[in-house]
Amino acid sequence: MSYYSPSIEKLIEAFEKLPSIGNKTAARLAFHILDASEEETNEFITAIQDAKKNLKYCSQCYNITDTDPCPICGNQNRDHSICANTGRDHSLICVVEDVRDVVAMERTHEFKGVYHVLHGSISPMNGVGPDDIKLKELLSRLMEGQVKEIILATNPRVEGEATAMYISKLVKPLGVKVTRIAHGIPVGGDLEYTDEVTLSKALEGRREL
Repeated sequence: MSYYSPSIEKLIEAFEKLPSIGNKTAARLAFHILDASEEETNEFITAIQDAKKNLKYCSQCYNITDTDPCPICGNQNRDHSICANTGRDHSLICVVEDVRDVVAMERTHEFKGVYHVLHGSISPMNGVGPDDIKLKELLSRLMEGQVKEIILATNPRVEGEATAMYISKLVKPLGVKVTRIAHGIPVGGDLEYTDEVTLSKALEGRREL
């Protein structure tokens, strides 16, 4: 039995469709919207409508963007300072699963190449195969002959590892260098509390000092 009016109940149900939003959180969000001013509500609605209308996939890397190509792919000179000369290296592609992974990589300010967003990972259990992610598009970019190395930055879980291995087998015959981001102990972590799988990955990713 619902104790809310049909309009409020409908609004709560709409919020419940969002990821990780339960009934109580949905109700709290619904009443926040109801308590907001008409101007604030209209700004919220406009922001959603503008995002749905204006955002698209970059035709090169499949990142979500307002412009095509996206600023990363289209900007040969990442830093507009003439002296800095830190342009994007289009011969280096970092392959990620999700658009949010691009943001995470950019926050490091270390990667100077470009990206390719797969929009998922291979997961037979969930009915997701190679044709369901942007894998053909990646191979098309590699066929152009400009790319020298791809960095596989898929997530370190079963699906991510399977996707990385599958891509590696496809790409190596093309003569393109394939590398995988290292996984292991986080900065500030203790060996005593690190699980065996993480320790194993840390040993595999060791480097000479």
